[in-house]
Amino acid sequence: MNKLSILTPALEGRDQELLTYQINIDNYRLAIAKINADHADNHDLLAFRDDLQARLDEELRQQLRARIIRDVIAEQVAQLTPEAE
Repeated sequence: MNKLSILTPALEGRDQELLTYQINIDNYRLAIAKINADHADNHDLLAFRDDLQARLDEELRQQLRARIIRDVIAEQVAQLTPEAE
């Protein structure tokens, strides 16, 4: 087993991780907009909206961290791939 054979599936895993974060981000944004548009008078849903906003903020932070790690893995894969030479 060599470094490239370890990094390649790690890169695929990071891409999946980023997609999962993006799905959550999209869902939270849409739910927040829906609550604001359709349920602005429902205090329970407003509290839920605030919770979603906190989750959204955290997903954005985590997605950025995962993107940085994915990018450095991709750079290493590119350096180790024969076509890169």
